[in-house]
Amino acid sequence: MARLDVPDGPGGEPAMIWTLRPQLGGMVERMIRGAYEQSILPAEERELARMRIAQINDCVACSDFRAQSVLDAGVAPELYDNVAAYASYPGYTPRQRLAIEFAERFANDHASMDDGFFERLRGVFSDEEILDLTLCVAVFLGLGRSLAVLGVDQSCAIEL
Repeated sequence: MARLDVPDGPGGEPAMIWTLRPQLGGMVERMIRGAYEQSILPAEERELARMRIAQINDCVACSDFRAQSVLDAGVAPELYDNVAAYASYPGYTPRQRLAIEFAERFANDHASMDDGFFERLRGVFSDEEILDLTLCVAVFLGLGRSLAVLGVDQSCAIEL
């Protein structure tokens, strides 16, 4: 249940919350669209990072959500099955495993992202991809936590 008085309307509380501040709602939409439609990362890597953030945020809506662009990219549903056990799961590529680890550290212990960690990242990601991953994870973490704090995280009305 929302912690603010959210007007009724299409998409329910997760969509209508932004009508309280329409001046910022457009910014939120651009952030989401940027992460899903303008990222240079393969959809699988971005999705694995997003799912780890959803797990950390304990966000039901984010855990269940699949953007149309992700479905169009053919991301297999099984890809999500072992995200929490990424460190020991042999089915992920080194890049996928690092994308998940990046998201986890970003959310839980950003200070642990030292030069050694960035050396590992730069061994498989370009600088542009690392920046892209950073911004996507920031969007996923920030918006997911915002919806959770406001009590509108049990469903998702994002249409991409």
